[in-house]
Amino acid sequence: MKHLPRLGINIDHIATVRNARGGAHPDPVAGAYAAIRAGADGITAHLREDRRHMRDDDMVRLQQLCVSENIPLNMEMAATDEMLKIALDLKPKAVCIVPERREERTTEGGLDVDAGHNHITPIVRELTENGSRVSLFIEAVDPQIRAAARTGAAVVEFHTGAYAHALDDGSDEKAKDYLATFVKSAKLADELGLEVHFGHGLTFDNVGEIAAIPECMELNIGHFIIGEAIFLGIDDAIAEMRRIVTEARPS
Repeated sequence: MKHLPRLGINIDHIATVRNARGGAHPDPVAGAYAAIRAGADGITAHLREDRRHMRDDDMVRLQQLCVSENIPLNMEMAATDEMLKIALDLKPKAVCIVPERREERTTEGGLDVDAGHNHITPIVRELTENGSRVSLFIEAVDPQIRAAARTGAAVVEFHTGAYAHALDDGSDEKAKDYLATFVKSAKLADELGLEVHFGHGLTFDNVGEIAAIPECMELNIGHFIIGEAIFLGIDDAIAEMRRIVTEARPS
């Protein structure tokens, strides 16, 4: 039986739609429940400093849901004292530390673990000792991978945004270069004892090549799945993503 990457569904943009008008609908926690029922292996949610997507109460309710459904909640967060305290209180199964800037629409690029090693390492240690599996969202380059391993994190999630943009722009050769880098970097991360995840900008059209990388253990996909759910329904959107990932994986 072939190993398939786990499929984590990021439900941030259900909250984006809710927050556009205020109020309680659509409820991202109800969206998470629907994703779980549709076969998601995990739920990802980013609690930003400006709360543009998820709210604090959303995270509490998501954790309660995920515990009751025996599904991991993956909390994305910046490496700040405020977010550390929230994560320590919440105790999600997984925490992914990401870079964050208020002016960006969404996470742009990877965390600079190499430069921020002394700041990030104690945060990784506290979260790990508190029972959360820690991931670092980084670019697929050797210095960042090696720095991530030195922090004691269990996982690296490689940023696939530039790869996705290259394909969108018709730059197929550039996309091939990114893909070759992912293959090489995944091997290095695995050799260093890091579990390998991929995320950002993944779609039906571009996920196959990423899913085929042998070391890929998890894919985290949000914006595209939520967008497709408007047309297909969340069950069919997740089912189609699962089909493509399954077919991409060698037997």
